[in-house]
Amino acid sequence: MSAPSVLERIQALDAYAPGLSIAEIRQRHGLDQVIKLASNENPRGASPLAQEAIRRHAGLAFRYPQGGNPRLTEALARLHDVAPERMVVGNGSDEIIDLLIRMLAAPGEHSLVCCLPCFSIYPIQARVAGVELRRCALREDFSMDFDGLAALADASTRLVFVTTPDNPSGYCPPRADVARLARLLAEKAPEALLVVDEAYMDFAEDESATSLLADGPLPENVAVLRTFSKSWGLAGLRLGYGIVPSSLADGFWRCRLPFSVNVLAEEAALAALEDTTFRAATLATVRAGRRALADGLARLGCRVWPSQANFLMFRLPKGHTARTCFDALLRRGIIIRPLTSYGLPDCLRVSVGNPEENAAFLHALEEELRATEDA
Repeated sequence: MSAPSVLERIQALDAYAPGLSIAEIRQRHGLDQVIKLASNENPRGASPLAQEAIRRHAGLAFRYPQGGNPRLTEALARLHDVAPERMVVGNGSDEIIDLLIRMLAAPGEHSLVCCLPCFSIYPIQARVAGVELRRCALREDFSMDFDGLAALADASTRLVFVTTPDNPSGYCPPRADVARLARLLAEKAPEALLVVDEAYMDFAEDESATSLLADGPLPENVAVLRTFSKSWGLAGLRLGYGIVPSSLADGFWRCRLPFSVNVLAEEAALAALEDTTFRAATLATVRAGRRALADGLARLGCRVWPSQANFLMFRLPKGHTARTCFDALLRRGIIIRPLTSYGLPDCLRVSVGNPEENAAFLHALEEELRATEDA
């Protein structure tokens, strides 16, 4: 008797590649201290109010959360001034992405459009669902070809994904361009939902000029996703949310697994929403750190792409290899992100850390570049 066979399309998948953890690098290289600048986490940690809420409600861990997380959805609706019936929350934005694909696209019948490269969860979950995947290459400067994206859509297209600011480059298109894409899709693919993933929008220098949420009511063919993993500092609790057409929100609650947002995540999120001091400090830290890192990398001769996110994509000076540098930094206890999984083997991505972490990274990189040149 043999075990059931996994579907061929699942066997053919390349799994999502997360950033390396502090624990594994400590163990691998026998290090006492490791700096992680690989996963775009909050450089200031978690909100003190959220931490206190977790401690205060730990005794409720034996209880199921309230179905539908109404206190959280209502708080988020107030934050963004939208109707509560348009708000959905999930176990990270990944759960919302996965469910939107499953809800809207039938295997072997519908298509999904996204950029190349892009956040890998979009193509991975499209393949898991057996949906046709169509991809539009980014331009040479990593800006998005919205006309090209729209050209790939047709009557079979049910979802189009755009990340803004984008990952891994940090490019952020003007709000008017994203709104224009929504209009193009409404004409060319009337059954398609434009999913605008704004996981990093909080860090933009002028959110009001770039986010669709700052432009009045969303078009009926648009959903906007956000996350508590970045500026709110709750990546380990897995919590994301979306503003979607109310008809889709109803379907979402029907198919979401029961209680996927746990009690402690909900309480921490509600507390984090009240911690305006922490969030303001986070945004200031990231914006100042982003400028310091960009200046430092440029000083070392690196090509640095402009970013509105909490990370920077860069290319080393001529004669230096991204993988060799990445491995050398690991031995020094500094984790950044190689971009081979994005099809960019000559590029690296570094998250914005606190001032001490940013300085340590730049110092280590300078020493490695000098050592390579002297070898």
